[in-house]
Amino acid sequence: MNTKLQKEENNLIKKILYWKQKRGALILAHNYQIPEIQDLADFVGDSLELSYKGTGTSSNLIVFCGVHFMAESAAILSPGKKVLLPDMNAGCSLAATIDAATLRKWKKRYPKAVVVSYVNTSAEVKAESDYCCTSTNAVAIVNSIPADRQILFIPDMFLGDYVAHSTGRKNMIIYPGECHVHAKVRLEDIKKKISRHPKAEFLIHPECGCVTSCMHYMASGSLSSSRTHILSTGGMIKYCQTSPSREFVVATETGILHRLNIENQQKSFIPVRNDLICRYMKMITLEKLLYSLQNLVYEVKVPVDIAKRARIPIERMLKLSNQNSKY
Repeated sequence: MNTKLQKEENNLIKKILYWKQKRGALILAHNYQIPEIQDLADFVGDSLELSYKGTGTSSNLIVFCGVHFMAESAAILSPGKKVLLPDMNAGCSLAATIDAATLRKWKKRYPKAVVVSYVNTSAEVKAESDYCCTSTNAVAIVNSIPADRQILFIPDMFLGDYVAHSTGRKNMIIYPGECHVHAKVRLEDIKKKISRHPKAEFLIHPECGCVTSCMHYMASGSLSSSRTHILSTGGMIKYCQTSPSREFVVATETGILHRLNIENQQKSFIPVRNDLICRYMKMITLEKLLYSLQNLVYEVKVPVDIAKRARIPIERMLKLSNQNSKY
């Protein structure tokens, strides 16, 4: 970065810190945010982890640097706080694959099914669900449901397929949604990158398009089962902190590499593909964060009736997850 641009960025950062203190704001940033946003945040993590951070602080103003459904979750879990999203166009391609009206139609088709919705859904969709889940606890949530109950799993088909394989459930109806970033990952990408880094451990997010193929190849021995790990973003962060390995191939949105490198400076992290970039996550910039703090925009509100109903599947998930000592 040239001197002029660096000076401008430093000036922006100073202004953001000033307005953050003036507003008494809590800044939350998802693992996929740009490095400059992550470095400014009070907390960096995955979506549910960040929503928890919002409930546990005294600040009544949360600026959520992520995407819309995440800010909604924070608003649901912290009803007495104001939640801002610096760009209201920061949506989610996965969450957008299903809305409440579509889910209601599916529920009519499968009236006896238990609806398990991934957290990557809107508040209105959560309000139509029986349970929520994260990529970390999806298997545990599904295993908690009686084996004879049909399950409608929404909206990620790759995560759903992974859960079905992991649990052995034959009665899961999986909605055909996908994340535009994770859907790009193919087995050929993984094999090529691992062949170039034979000593690396391989970390893959369960939203990836080839996750069940990886499970098959792990079972057959074509992929090392001891060096291949299917993990959420939060799981990747924790695993790399304790693993003795020095090199990792990572299959998820490349924004996570910034935090991995900062927290593990003696280790190397290689993206399985360089183009795994979420355009929605990258919509949040320093300029937009500053504008949000200065003008208290843009507030994410969830109607009281929707929030009340959406809390039910979230709280069911939390109760089950606490029993398993993780979420």
